[in-house]
Formats: sequence, C-alpha cells, structure tokens
Amino acid sequence: MTDIKSMTIDELKKLMTTLGDKPFRAKQIYSWLHEHLVTSYDEMTNLSKSLREKLKEYPVTALKMVDVQTSRIDGTQKYLFRLSDGNVIESVLMRYKHGNSVCISSQVGCRMGCRFCASTIGGLTRCLLPSEMLDQIYRIQALTGERVSNVVVMGTGEPLDNYENLLRFIHILTEEGGLHISQRNLTVSTCGLVPKIYDLAKEKLQMTLALSLHAPNDVKRRELMPIANKYSMDEVLEACRYYFKETGRRITFEYSLVAGVNDSDEDARELSGRIRDMNCHVNLIPVNPIKERSFVRSTRQAVENFKIKLEKCGINVTIRREMGSDIDGACGQLRKSYMEKQKARSDMRIYSATDVGQKRKMNQDYVFATADPVGNLPNLFVVADGMGGHNAGDMHPLMRLHLWWRKSGRMRILIR
Repeated sequence: MTDIKSMTIDELKKLMTTLGDKPFRAKQIYSWLHEHLVTSYDEMTNLSKSLREKLKEYPVTALKMVDVQTSRIDGTQKYLFRLSDGNVIESVLMRYKHGNSVCISSQVGCRMGCRFCASTIGGLTRCLLPSEMLDQIYRIQALTGERVSNVVVMGTGEPLDNYENLLRFIHILTEEGGLHISQRNLTVSTCGLVPKIYDLAKEKLQMTLALSLHAPNDVKRRELMPIANKYSMDEVLEACRYYFKETGRRITFEYSLVAGVNDSDEDARELSGRIRDMNCHVNLIPVNPIKERSFVRSTRQAVENFKIKLEKCGINVTIRREMGSDIDGACGQLRKSYMEKQKARSDMRIYSATDVGQKRKMNQDYVFATADPVGNLPNLFVVADGMGGHNAGDMHPLMRLHLWWRKSGRMRILIR
C-alpha cells in the first residue's frame, strides 16, 4: 500500500497523473501533510471532493497518542504513540531556552543489544517508515501548539540500521514545503555501523553525527556493545574522521558512564589519547539503571573528575543535562513499562467451574479479577466459593465481592 506521507513532491506528481489530476495538486497535498500537519483528506479544503475521494485509497499515517508523562521538574514530556499495526513507540519533547527539541525513535525495538539500554530488550520488531518518524514530530507539535526547532534521532532503534527510510525522513523534514527544519538542527545517533557512516558522509548532509562510544578501548566496548565485536574502535573512529572530512561537521561522542566499568582516570586518559586529534565533542551521560542489568551510574564526583581529565587534554566536554528525571525519561523505559503492563493483562487467564445444573439450580460461585493495581498488589484474582448447597449460598460470595469492589474502586466482575 502506498505510504503517501513518505512520498516526495515528484512522487506525488506522478501519483496525480495516475489519478488523472493536475501535477500542481502534489504541492498542495505535500503542504497539507508536512506544513499544516493534517491527518485526513477532508481537511484539504483546496482539493476537489472527487480528488479527496480518490486519495482515500491511500491512508494518511497518523500516530495515536497512548500515554504522555510530564515532568514536574522541567516540563519534559514523554509520549507513547501507537502505530497502525498496534506496535508502540516513544518520543520525548524537551524544552530549552533556544527552542523545543524532540527525540524520536527510528525502529520498533532494536537489535544492537547494548547492555545498558532498555530499548534493546526484546529485540527488533521492525523499522519505522519515514512517515512514522515524521509523525512523531508532527503529532507533538500539533498536540502542544509549539514549534519544534531541533530533532534528535536518538530514541529507540539504530537509525543507520534503517538507512534508506532515515534518508527520506531527513529530506522531507529539512526541505522546503514542510517544516523546513535546518539540517544543522538535526542530530543522528549511531552505535557505529561503519559502512553506513561512510555512506552517510557521502550524502554531505549538514547534520550532526553522534557516535555512541561508551568505552576507551575495544575490550571494554565489547562488554557494553555487541556491535564492537564486528567493528573495532579504530575502524569506527576512522569512519568518523571521514565523516568530518566530507561534511565539515564536528563529531559528537556519546559516553555513558558506568560505575567501576568505564569511569576511571585511566579510562579518561586512554580515551583522550584516541580522540585528541579529532574535531569532536564528548557528551558525558550518567547511565540510567534498568532492572534487567546490574549497571550502576557513576557518582557525580566521578563524572566531574572524568570531565576535568578530558578537558586537560584539550577536548571539548559537556555533561548531559538530565531532562525529565522524575518520569520514564531514559530511552525505551516508557514503552517497556507499557508492554509489561499489556503482557500482564494478556497473561491473566481465568478459569472457573460450578456445579450449577448438577446439584444446584443456581450458581453460587463467583470469580473476580483485575489486571490493574489494587493497593500494594500489582493485580488481583479472587474466587468466592458458594456455601455447599445452602439456600443462601450465593449471597455471601456475591456480597463479599461487592465489598472488594467498593474498597478498591477499580474492580470489575469478569465471570459470574
């Protein structure tokens, strides 16, 4: 099925010709989709009714918001969106003095397997379409009524593992006729797919490339990032040098600090020796602990000491400002918690049996269940058994369940 929101203007012109309409209509449709951010053809008021009816054969990608969390500390908002196939992805809106930044996902899940990342737990489901990447930005801008000026492709997924869709997304996002966000206001992160870094460099785009480095040598990097078993640090850094040579854009190195793993003075010295000849910037990130991993974030003092060591070697360094620390702010955490809750609901199976029709004329057994939390309990399953043939046997279990319902305020009788 044609994904109309992922089409270029030239492709839309060909579609108009196929539909027997004028090519100039392509620019109007493109503007409605990417500038006015509409989600249905009925909103395209300068198109004829007959053309709008023809276009309805080509559904418009429009993500549905499932959840949003807002930080009470800094106003950061984390969104959970549902795709047309039922999968969910997350995006983050961060408000700065210089403008609003949105961090988007490029895949549903991830297959890179980085040890400290929640988004890779469960592996890769599929790549996102260009339209699904774009619509994360469009929905956030439409929901907030605030202009998005910066975009980072640093959410769930490895962007360069979705290379062709990423390129199309970049062109539609940055070219005239849509939001026209400057390429210099776009950052794409990668764990280090070396051949794709060379390919991206040849595109000569003016965006920032952020490499997830996270270690000063191959041994430690392999412990944290399985991709390091395929590409050595020397290969990755050489690809980054080539990217700078072709684009003139300074490289950003992302470095997540894990206590006792990669945050020592020796680690800082070794890292400095590897990158001091490069036009680069290091972004230090205290790792976000996740329950499936044993990693612990470095202390504030250790982070500051690491920064000072790098600066003494002439390297530009910042410590990432923590945004939305009171919500599921780390990559993949909101999606993961949502999926766990959905799994808890789907895993609850209720079986009940009664001897009604055998020894009694009416059912005296009741089953009561919820997958929602009740007090300190994550869910609740209650069976109220009848009183063995007593004429009032059904009254006591039913009254007991109604009492549970009134106390919890959230209970539902699923089987009676």
